[in-house]
Parts: sequence; structure tokens; C-alpha cells
Amino acid sequence: MTALALRAAMSRSGPTVAWRAGPLSLRFRLRTAVVVAVLVLLTLLTALFALGLGDYQVSVPDVALALLGDGPARIRTLVVNWRLSRVVLGVLVGIALGVSGAIFQSLTRNPLGSPDIVGFSSGAYSGALVAIVMVGASQQNIIVGALAGGAVTAVAVYLLAYRRGVEGFRLIVVGIAITAMLGSANTYLLLHTDLWRAQLAAVWGAGSINGLDWPEVRAIGLTLAIALPLALIAGRRLSVLEMGDDAAAGLGVRVEAIRLSLVLLGVALVAVPSALAGPIEFVALAAPHIARGLTRGVGAQLVPSALVGALLVVGCDVLAQHLFAPVILPVGLVTIVFGGAYLTWLIAVQLRRESR
Repeated sequence: MTALALRAAMSRSGPTVAWRAGPLSLRFRLRTAVVVAVLVLLTLLTALFALGLGDYQVSVPDVALALLGDGPARIRTLVVNWRLSRVVLGVLVGIALGVSGAIFQSLTRNPLGSPDIVGFSSGAYSGALVAIVMVGASQQNIIVGALAGGAVTAVAVYLLAYRRGVEGFRLIVVGIAITAMLGSANTYLLLHTDLWRAQLAAVWGAGSINGLDWPEVRAIGLTLAIALPLALIAGRRLSVLEMGDDAAAGLGVRVEAIRLSLVLLGVALVAVPSALAGPIEFVALAAPHIARGLTRGVGAQLVPSALVGALLVVGCDVLAQHLFAPVILPVGLVTIVFGGAYLTWLIAVQLRRESR
């Protein structure tokens, strides 16, 4: 994308508003601000609705009162002590996956360049599987194994794709190849271990926030507190990187340093949720697409992608909990169904455009 094309696309996406307060200034598109506000409202309403669902139904006003510390004690206990951690965890996981997907799709300049496709989620699953089969099936071992697997896979993909820089197409091709190799290794491990270990690995690999509580919320919250501001700061360069390495370097951007820092941040944002909840597929792929469609913006829409990711995970978790009640499905199964349908629709739309 050239600088002229970038400016033309930005002009088509709506008017720009500048906000100043002393030495601070912020420029944003009006449509993006409206979309962000609507997404925040929808996520909040979905979260309140989710907090009220269950064997004991609670109305949205009563949920709001309970969150404010008011109302009957039994409702406050039900909402705050039993249900709130799951909803907060869903929001945080969705934010992390949405931002990570937006980063990788922008870096690769490819709509399929999400952590699911590039192989980082498969690496985390492989690390967790090795921990379950060879080390021990404790939660601590699974978390450490998943983090190590995701980190090693990210380093391997980056180094194998590096040829005087990292091109997006090469990164995706190498990632797909690594994913295929890891899939074969995972199948071998599952076929040559005890049945209960294979079942545990299958449950973890489906991606679920069942049974997780405030310690996991704090872990993901700490990751976001560190990685998200850094990603938003470094993400300002993503639109410049999309113009091409030569153009970005001509504008004074340290291309490889910025790209490597964004890769590390993107890996951290997908590895920690995957280590705790398992690989929740397709959220990182779908959220940036939906965000760009809503904002009609160019480049990485990090904040809208984060909010779409939060809305997707919380909404899919509501379906996972109550669609086949009393059976509770892993949220990853619902996101796979949603993401698969979305990807099929996306490919069909693209083929229709190309056939015109």
C-alpha cells in the first residue's frame, strides 16, 4: 500500500476529529469512535446478561446493583463470588486474542495471518501436550509447557522465515508448515499415552474457561497491563509497515526492530491465554476482520479488534454454557463453529468479487 493509497483510504473512511488538552493531542476518526462506543456498550450488556443466567436467574438491574455492592446478599454472592470471574476472564481473553490477531494480520499483510494459522496456538498446544504426557498433568506443568511451546514455535517460525527481513507471505507459509508438523507430533503423542492423559489433553485443547477463577484473571490481567499499552504504542507504526519495508525505512522506521517487538507482543498476548484456557480458535482470525468491516478503516484496528474479541468470547461462552444445559461445552467449540462459518462466508465473498 503506497502513501497516496493510504491517505485516500483514510479519507474514504470518514471525517477525522482532533482532541487536545494542553500538550496532549489525540486524532481519531468519528466512525471509529462511534463503533468503539457501541462495542463497549454491547460488551457491557452481554456481560450483565451473562452474569444473570444460570439455574438461579437474576435480572440485569439486580446484577448491576450487585456489582455496585447493593441488593440482597445472596444475589451479591452469586454474581460477584461465583459468576463474575468467568465473565471478566472471557473479556480479557477476547481482548488479548483480538489485539494479537490484528497485529499479525497487519504484519503479514494477509487476512489469514492470525496466530491460529501461523502456528503459535499449535505450539502452545504441543507444549502443553508434552507436559501432560511426559512431565505431569498438573496445571502448573501445563501452563509452563504451553508458554514454552508457544515461545519456541514463535522463534522457530520467525527464524525460518527470516531472509534479510521477514515477509508476510513467507511467515504464513512457514507457520502453516510448522503447524502441520506439530499436528503430526501431537497425534503421535495422543496415540501413545494413557487414556486419561489423552482425555485431559483433548479437553484442554478444545479451549475452555470452565473451572478458572480469579488467579487466572490476575495472570491474564497482568499480561494485558504490560503488553497492551506497548502494543498500542508500537502499533502506530503498523500502518507505515503496511506500505512496505523500503517505504517504512525511508520514513525513518526501524523496520526489523519494530516488527520483532510486535511479534513478541503478539505472541505474549496469545500465549498466556492459551496456556491458561487452551487454544480458543478463530477469535484472533475473525475479530480484526469484523472490526475493519465495522470501522471501514485501514491498517490494524487494535482497539476495535480488542472489543470485538471480548464480545465474541463472552457471547460464545454464554452459548457454550446454556445452549445444551446442563451440559457445559468448552467455549472453543463454539468459536470454532462460528469461526468456520465466518471463514467460509469470507472466502465465498472473496471468490464472488474476483469472478466479477
